[in-house]
Amino acid sequence: MVVSALRTEVTRRDAPASETADALVVFGITGDLARRMTIPALYRLTEQGLLGCSVIGVGRRPLPREELLRHATDAVHTAVRDVDEAVLGKLLERLDYIGGDAEDAPLYDRLRDALGQATMPVFYLATPPAMFLEVAEELAAAGLVGRGRLVVEKPFGTDLHSARELNRKLTEIFPEERLFRIDHFLGKEPVQDIMYLRFANALFEPLWHREHVESIQITLAEDFGVEGRGSFYEGVGAMRDVLQNHLLQVLALIAMEPPSGDHDAIPRRRADVFRAMPAADPANAVRGQYGGYREVEGVAPDSDTETFVAVRLEIESWRWAGVPVLVRAGKALPVTATEAVVRLQRVPQIQFGSHRLDCPGHDDIVLRIGRNAGVTIGLRAKTPGREVSQPVSLDLDFAEELGEPPQPYERLLADALRGDGTLFPRWEVIEETWRIVQPLIEHPPRLETYAPGTWGPKSADALAARYGGWREPRVEPG
Repeated sequence: MVVSALRTEVTRRDAPASETADALVVFGITGDLARRMTIPALYRLTEQGLLGCSVIGVGRRPLPREELLRHATDAVHTAVRDVDEAVLGKLLERLDYIGGDAEDAPLYDRLRDALGQATMPVFYLATPPAMFLEVAEELAAAGLVGRGRLVVEKPFGTDLHSARELNRKLTEIFPEERLFRIDHFLGKEPVQDIMYLRFANALFEPLWHREHVESIQITLAEDFGVEGRGSFYEGVGAMRDVLQNHLLQVLALIAMEPPSGDHDAIPRRRADVFRAMPAADPANAVRGQYGGYREVEGVAPDSDTETFVAVRLEIESWRWAGVPVLVRAGKALPVTATEAVVRLQRVPQIQFGSHRLDCPGHDDIVLRIGRNAGVTIGLRAKTPGREVSQPVSLDLDFAEELGEPPQPYERLLADALRGDGTLFPRWEVIEETWRIVQPLIEHPPRLETYAPGTWGPKSADALAARYGGWREPRVEPG
């Protein structure tokens, strides 16, 4: 198979022991994110022998340690199919809990006592973004920063201005090299596989540029709405939730030049892609809201929040000049799937004697980065008994061929604990991605309504019409 080298092991220098965390503090450990992602990831790291420090959970309400242990046990049993009780026991032994308001100074006094002799703590904020700065300032006031690292979730800011202001204040407390911004898409194994697919297989690189590629498409589709999350989503919308972060990060891996040099090589190459991108033009964007969204609890009855966004972008580089980049994301669409499509140029019709070879349609290289992760390569073959071609495909399912991958938070927390920032977006990348989407925030396109179960507003189809239309993703199994 052409992608046999896809996950070839890369030799990499582990962080020196002096940079490995000796304590992990999880703010918001009783919240939904910690229950679904953080605690199961800590179990898997314990299983692999990668969690070598104590874990201190911080939450708003007073909580006996026994109740925290029950909470952690339930979270692990919900997320993990076959739980090793001995491994779970090792994790529970490491857990402790401190309760109190994040703005309460005595909370940080108790945290100092719990940290003991730890000199390299990691403070992970599984909290709403509005708390990032407040917690960081309280940590600094309590003298707990030291050589520690701060890990925060997305979104980092709500627009270009707020992101710059947040970054200015946070980096006064935690310097850039000790500020880790999570974008969990970069922790997905199939997303990392994009780079390996490109650079570990000689087949692809000669085709991966403007002379052979007609367009790039990225689709993030979800067949469900925002029920139960209306209050959160109402203040975010599709542009802030997935376009500015997840989907642009995927694009950078598709479009970047081969990395080389030191450990900063991949972040530098990702940043180069964004620097080459003009800001989005609202005239080349579509916003939609599915019918019924305004009836969801927590949503304003006259809400202007988009649940669908589609945009045509450009990369003004030698490799990609003139190649349109089409990105769309939405809720209440026909399927749940995440795919990136590199659409190759159509071949010309050829004639020889009385024979004519016509190849309608397009051949796509499809990178599936959702639950059914894999690669599909479109080809043309002769139809038996006829002198015409028909599309066929070479298909690889990553899990079937390569085994189940680690989960995103498992990888990202392990990297944060050892001080490896490769998979965490640097400030220069965050700033550029906000710059790209800022015109859509300042001058949002008119909001159009679409029916649940459809592919968004009809006007979104016009963005891709000249380039063969949107490719409909494969349905992901539940």
